[in-house]
Amino acid sequence: MADSPSAEYSLDEDGVRALLRVAAPQLADLPLSLLAEGWDNAMWRLGADLVVRLPRRALAVPLIANEQRALPEIGPALAVLGIRTPVPVLAGAPSDVFPRPWSVIPWIDGSNALASSRVENSFWAPRLAEALQALHAPAPVDAPVNPVRGRELTTRDDTMRPRLDALSNRSALRAAWAEGLAAPQSSERVWIHGDLHPGNVLVHEGSLAALIDFGDVTAGDPAYDLASAWMLFDAPGREAFRAATGSRYDDATWVRARAWAAYIALVLLTQSDDRPDHLAVGQSTAAELESD
Repeated sequence: MADSPSAEYSLDEDGVRALLRVAAPQLADLPLSLLAEGWDNAMWRLGADLVVRLPRRALAVPLIANEQRALPEIGPALAVLGIRTPVPVLAGAPSDVFPRPWSVIPWIDGSNALASSRVENSFWAPRLAEALQALHAPAPVDAPVNPVRGRELTTRDDTMRPRLDALSNRSALRAAWAEGLAAPQSSERVWIHGDLHPGNVLVHEGSLAALIDFGDVTAGDPAYDLASAWMLFDAPGREAFRAATGSRYDDATWVRARAWAAYIALVLLTQSDDRPDHLAVGQSTAAELESD
């Protein structure tokens, strides 16, 4: 397994304030504190209503740029449904202080879906279905293209096989992957979130409140996002989720979605040494696939 990557560059509080003094001086003296450091980004709480989002490694730099490109287009379609997204309030440009893109985004109240049970999450399964149908609109020609997510399953087969061999007891995951490879592939090129695990879904007062962390946003196969049904919901919740999508996605899309759920489960099972919450998602997702 692999630990979260170390930061390749970072800013302290003085550095973040220096950025703000140049780009948004009206914000520079607000209360500021380090909120979290994820795999890709550092997050600083700024005042009561804002967050500064800074890439912490080179691989994350294009992810910030992707969000700055896509969220102003995607966000309004979800806002109509009452679902928030971190549309940048400020798209920070590279400078002498920090020669990489960065953003100021809104603070969104809620807790991530890692903190709630699958049964609790299933109450808002139809609402997520509605959100994804709004999100999965045709992507423009200049939309980001992720090298991994939302592509044909065959492009990940060489990566998947060693993981399947290492966890040979996970026969349901092997079957799901094989069925996905055999299914007709997608001809769609729509916006997809690209990283829709429970940590990137915010819940407030028992309902879906927001989708966050769009760094892996891409044009591609919507089946990748639909895999979240196995990460978030119990069996009745998945049934409600699929029913709420109506005829939007064909049977082959759902077969591919299940295969992507198997893929993500194996990634979480083999790359989460220092993230027990992510390991738990991998374990429970595998269990849901095995019980189907």
